[in-house]
Amino acid sequence: MSFFKYIEGGGIIGYIILGLSIIAMAYAISAALRTRRAQLVPEEQVKELRMQADAGDFQQALEDCQTPEGDTFLGRIAAAGIDRSLRVPLGGLEARSAMEDAGEDETARLFRAIDPIAVIASVAPLLGLLGTVQGMIGAFETVAGAATKSSTYYETLAYNISIALITTFQGLVVAIPAVMIHSWLRNRIDRAASDASRALEPLALSLERIGPSFPTVSQEDKPT
Repeated sequence: MSFFKYIEGGGIIGYIILGLSIIAMAYAISAALRTRRAQLVPEEQVKELRMQADAGDFQQALEDCQTPEGDTFLGRIAAAGIDRSLRVPLGGLEARSAMEDAGEDETARLFRAIDPIAVIASVAPLLGLLGTVQGMIGAFETVAGAATKSSTYYETLAYNISIALITTFQGLVVAIPAVMIHSWLRNRIDRAASDASRALEPLALSLERIGPSFPTVSQEDKPT
């Protein structure tokens, strides 16, 4: 049986499974490009943030993270901590928790982006099972409805049985790679989150060292 026969032999359910495989492939390619370390935790940005943390130039670091070039996974987490340290009276004491919260949000956002792959990995075998049930029902109807074994009896019976087997095959062919790709992408995101945490540790320590930052009061605002 040729490759195209495996596609055509599944009937309508087979074509649905084929469509899901194309969707899963598109999501996988898109996610693989978005979850590259160079995309999430650029080495150049890591070095720049470390230099700015050592110099105490937090305002410039915040502005750099808010530019289109600095709007990365790492940059958004760093910006949350710096912004909290500059705006809140407790200053850098809350910066680490702000970055942890932002890191969890950013990681969850990346996980949500690959959820469709997991859904397809779960749905494809179920569709294959549905095709199997459909094929077996057709096979039993053929047997029950044949008063005499005509020339088309065995052909119809074999066709229904082939649908039952081919759709199961198709569902597994889609589901197995989808599960593997989803697991690989999750591990990739987890590694990026760990790399970002290590890269931002010097910044967190520098922000904690600046201590509480209260707004300054001008001479005009001072009580007499």
